[in-house]
Amino acid sequence: MAPVRRRFGQHFLRDAAIVDRIIRAIDPRPGERIVEIGPGRGALTIPLLRTAGELDVVEVDRDLAAELVERCEGIGRLNLVRQDVLTVDFAGFGPAPLKVVGNLPYNISTPLLFHLLGFNQVGRMLFMLQKEVVDRICAGPGTPEYGRLSVMVQARCRTEKLFDVGSAAFSPRPKVASAVVRLTAMPEAAGRIRDFNLFTELVRAAFSARRKKVSNGLKPWFDAGQLEELGIPPGARPAELSVEDYIKLSNS
Repeated sequence: MAPVRRRFGQHFLRDAAIVDRIIRAIDPRPGERIVEIGPGRGALTIPLLRTAGELDVVEVDRDLAAELVERCEGIGRLNLVRQDVLTVDFAGFGPAPLKVVGNLPYNISTPLLFHLLGFNQVGRMLFMLQKEVVDRICAGPGTPEYGRLSVMVQARCRTEKLFDVGSAAFSPRPKVASAVVRLTAMPEAAGRIRDFNLFTELVRAAFSARRKKVSNGLKPWFDAGQLEELGIPPGARPAELSVEDYIKLSNS
């Protein structure tokens, strides 16, 4: 059996009841294009492959990849990509919409989400993440958890926190709590944001000065009078603005 490599943030799911609950939430169907990130020892991979018949998996660990191919032999068609997922072109997996799933390594979960948001081919995502990250993804304006991640994800996806998962469900046990979240891409979102790169830059700038007035973080684009004309109070803090406010600012 392949050893645990902590540098990859590996915590393998081992609770059969949790696996079954996740599979039901994914709802795999024959003919769907599903991509699993970080399949590890195959807890989700094998039941997904049995149902869908074909599965794309991205695994950076050479030993785990070889072990997984052996375990899945004869179950279905397993397409293995042995690569750092942050460098993977998800447009190359085929026509939209893709389902992307996985028990994500906590150390790369936020940059990975930003990476995936750049692909219009991704239709639905279902991930096991650190509970704190899920709470941030689903947070609303004015809450302590609301921030750049909330705005960026909610601008493109409907977010649903499904359930929490205790540390006993993993081996080795993580030191943090986990949760499962479902993100459903909104087809109309791509058209609502005129320039997604500019939107990304503006949101980053606003939250880089989280405790200051929004007029400070957005100085490169707006003065106080221009913000007021757009219905944005210059004295507001970044976490008080809605996702729609940030889209309006970016589009203007």
